[in-house]
Amino acid sequence: MEAQQIFNQGLCTWINIDSQEPQEIAHLKETYQISDEMLTYSLDKNERARVEYDPLDQALLVIYNVAHLEKIDNHYETSPMAFILKDHHIFTFISDKTEYVVELMNNVLKRDSQQSTASLLFHTLFLVSDYYFPNIEEVNSQRIRLNKRLREKTTNKNLLELSDLEIGLVYLVTATKQNVVLLEQIKAQGLFSSFTDKEKEELDDALIEAKQAVEMTQLASEILDQLSGTYNNLLNNNLNDTMKILTIWSLLLTIPTIVTGFFGMNMPLPFEHSEVGWIISLFISLGLSVWLIVVLWRRIR
Repeated sequence: MEAQQIFNQGLCTWINIDSQEPQEIAHLKETYQISDEMLTYSLDKNERARVEYDPLDQALLVIYNVAHLEKIDNHYETSPMAFILKDHHIFTFISDKTEYVVELMNNVLKRDSQQSTASLLFHTLFLVSDYYFPNIEEVNSQRIRLNKRLREKTTNKNLLELSDLEIGLVYLVTATKQNVVLLEQIKAQGLFSSFTDKEKEELDDALIEAKQAVEMTQLASEILDQLSGTYNNLLNNNLNDTMKILTIWSLLLTIPTIVTGFFGMNMPLPFEHSEVGWIISLFISLGLSVWLIVVLWRRIR
């Protein structure tokens, strides 16, 4: 069955639920009268960060975006994790991607077992926000290394790695923004007035940490967007230079074709009986080519 831990001198209980075990979910619903709506939100793997308060059951649902510790398809992603506060109980719903949060909560209780369920929740959310920072720092380190490789040679492999970094930051930026909105919504709930001054301060600390995570992810995303835009401009500029050179060569190669085609016409022409006629046509082609080069150079320089 679900793992339970009693704290705060036996006044509070932490119940950890494995989202993959339907027996635990059924037992939770039967024993603690958790509503079907809250359970549905808690078990939805694609649920966005949100907060719901049921005044009849006096239950608070918090779904927080938790950063993954390992990459998926060469970038970091996030998963929603549900917390429910009800009757001095705190329920957590974990998955294989969010199970490390259990260790965080255990460490919080080891440091201070004399705290309320709300304090445990806010301390946990504070620490979960901290786990975004190593991911962001790794993204920044990868960006610096990738930038050096791109300066040496702009290859498809390097550009694809740059794309992976951009995709990962989209997940992180979106998740951190939703977390901030969630914490601000908690302060707007009717339950907020029942929190102690200490719990309100802990909520503010979690909100400050979540906002810092937003600022770091946004900064990393803006730098990466600027880098991506710069290399896109460089590639476009290189393509323009290549097309310019090919256009010039095609024009230069057209001149000899025109001149020789003109002298190949079946009609009386100057120099057609001269022994040096082909040399004259060669000089004509060369002169026109030089003239064309001068004209084009003045236009493109």
